[in-house]
Amino acid sequence: MKKLIDSKFAYTALLWLLLPYAFFHLYWRSRKQPEYLDHIGERFGRYAVSCDKPVIWLHTVSVGETRAAVTLVQSLRSRYPDHQILLSHTTPTGRAASEQLFGDDVIRVYLPYDYPFAVRRFLQHFRPRVGALLETEIWFNLIHACHAEAIPVLLLNARLSEKSARSYARFPKLARTSLHELYLISAQTEEDATRLASLANKAVPVMGNLKFDIAPPAEMLQLGKHFRTLFGERPVLLLASTREGEEELLLNALQHEQIEQLLIVIVPRHPQRFDEVASLVEKHGLHMQRRSSNEAVSTHTQVVLGDSMGEMFAYYASCDLAFIGGSLLPFGGQNLIEACAVGTPLLIGPHTYNFEQAAELAVANGAAMRIFHADDLVKQLDILMHDSNRLNNMGEAGKRFVSNNRGATKHAMAHIDLALDHALYNKIVSMR
Repeated sequence: MKKLIDSKFAYTALLWLLLPYAFFHLYWRSRKQPEYLDHIGERFGRYAVSCDKPVIWLHTVSVGETRAAVTLVQSLRSRYPDHQILLSHTTPTGRAASEQLFGDDVIRVYLPYDYPFAVRRFLQHFRPRVGALLETEIWFNLIHACHAEAIPVLLLNARLSEKSARSYARFPKLARTSLHELYLISAQTEEDATRLASLANKAVPVMGNLKFDIAPPAEMLQLGKHFRTLFGERPVLLLASTREGEEELLLNALQHEQIEQLLIVIVPRHPQRFDEVASLVEKHGLHMQRRSSNEAVSTHTQVVLGDSMGEMFAYYASCDLAFIGGSLLPFGGQNLIEACAVGTPLLIGPHTYNFEQAAELAVANGAAMRIFHADDLVKQLDILMHDSNRLNNMGEAGKRFVSNNRGATKHAMAHIDLALDHALYNKIVSMR
């Protein structure tokens, strides 16, 4: 017990020492993304928005988690129309995605930093009946405060890489206590469940991955057709969700590509890098147009910069072949499930540990091919762009792969139903 108290004290003391850095971090990020300076009070538990309905709270860190929550939010709104859905985020892009996806149907705020005073303010202000943290969000003070207030909190769609498991294992008692204070943990895969169970010393069920339950929106598929009309009848390679350093490697390898009239569409993962990538394309002497111009692509254009948010389904629907970024360099990869759902043939790099099982299954099912460096991508591009049957087969395999792995939303709803019943029981007992 003493070691646990010492660990919690050391953790919180470290947070206080890092307080000046928190402000510096917001300022530094705002240099490229000014939205980081908006709603700073929320980072410390000060909120202007409130509601008079019972609250179901979901924490979706950024864009990926927010998009993954679409079917869950829809199901919660349908089953609990008398409740208010509260989405908390960490990044401005996650918040913007929430606004684009859900509009005024949810309340959206920033989750406070994990200071005891800030999380207490958050909980006292919104008083959620139940909370769900999506993917890998283990905040020790937040979880402890919820436990102390008898607010059941679930860790859903949970994933834990070997690297993250080793990091948490450095503080075994603190990590184990926090995981035990969660109402329930439900993992994406058996591997995630095994790592979480070892860390928590308790059973962890597998629910699957919420990302498989997302259906391509009809309006995005229509926008994809519009993109294709703008692109013309040219072969189109999409470089999707690319990260810093990857565009340079890919453009170096692709600038001598001999596929006639090949059009390269680059969609950087982070919007604050749009101008940086545009400068990089110009440095390579390539003729570029921006998606934001919404103009027909000239026959002289070699690169289209996808400088828009929330349109990945449309980009996937408009290309012949896509490379999933974040995987050529060791960033862990990005979500490939949306592309498979549209039926887009895929190339993925060697670094996919953030989507380990999905990547392996996509390759095993024939929906994706793994490449190991930029020149390897060019080699496979040459082969696939001259084999339309193989491209079609990969696309159909992707659709089957996604369809066969759906169902996580149903499991998540069952877990939240139980937690809400538990919360209602606790409320009734406390009133006696």
